[in-house]
Amino acid sequence: MADDDTKTAAKGSEAADQAGQKPVEARVVGQFIKDLSFENPNIGKLLSSTPGEAPNIKLEINVAAKRLQPELFESAIDFKSVASNAEGTIYDLELVYAGLFQLKNVPDQALEPFLLINCPTLIFPFLRRLVADITREGGFPPLMLDPIDFGQLFLRRKNELAAAAASGKPN
Repeated sequence: MADDDTKTAAKGSEAADQAGQKPVEARVVGQFIKDLSFENPNIGKLLSSTPGEAPNIKLEINVAAKRLQPELFESAIDFKSVASNAEGTIYDLELVYAGLFQLKNVPDQALEPFLLINCPTLIFPFLRRLVADITREGGFPPLMLDPIDFGQLFLRRKNELAAAAASGKPN
């Protein structure tokens, strides 16, 4: 079975070469925490009060990318989580997790979707682990994030920008 997969991949590469296109090459050069902040502003109130209602957790996720060198790109997930209840803010977590990617032979029209969909998909499991560890080490149950469909986020943002442009409102 593995031989069949290898043969299929080789045939796809040969077909791209015969059509005059070079195969796309993508490599993760590195990944890192770019920015991290965890605040626990009301710990005194939380420790002295009896456990109350379940917290309200607000999540915000954005993705950005930029070219660093001709074939080197950074793709970053900007994550924010605020947990609160009637007593106030329980915690405020802000994390920017990024990856460096070396990309070769990516067509210009495919570059933006690749950087804003594929690259964040590759580094998301590491961000997810960090979020769980940080909230747990902050003294709370770990925040376990569900998988994120970065393709859907990309399309939604494109539609929002198109709608804003059509209405003449800057976004």
